[in-house]
Amino acid sequence: MAALPHSGLASFPGHKLSQLYAIAIGSNRPHGRFGRPPQVVEAAIARLDRDFSLFDAAPILINKAHGPAGRDFANSVALVESDLEPLELLSRLKGIECDFGRRPGRRWGARVLDLDIVDWTGGPWRSRTLRIPHPAAADRAFVIAPLAAIAPGWQLAAPLYARHFAHRLARRRPRR
Repeated sequence: MAALPHSGLASFPGHKLSQLYAIAIGSNRPHGRFGRPPQVVEAAIARLDRDFSLFDAAPILINKAHGPAGRDFANSVALVESDLEPLELLSRLKGIECDFGRRPGRRWGARVLDLDIVDWTGGPWRSRTLRIPHPAAADRAFVIAPLAAIAPGWQLAAPLYARHFAHRLARRRPRR
């Protein structure tokens, strides 16, 4: 299996090294301009491509809402390349959410757009407002399945890769 790409940018004074970020994308509210949640996710992927260097994006999945969010979610994961530090990228992602009409509200509530940093190639990161890798990512099929679809060899937690977590989560689902 091929390794994940890393930027060809050389590390020299005054130049930040580019990193690859896995960004989870979700929507369960329609948007006046973009339409239903799957189209909101498509528009968000296009925006990530415009604002950053889009490496790949997973197919959009429809998933049942968790908690009081109500409506089903459209979810995907995009891989973007950026030389921004995690907190800078998080701030930019929150700006995109705001541009799409997201307003602060209750946790687990309905939202027009949700963008979360799942992981990055820069290693573990922790601040007061952000933890990378995302602490709940490995337990969320709506994150792991799209990530495994485009980057099965993404090492989320040594020695396990996205494909391992996807397999584990698929085995947990009740059979009908």
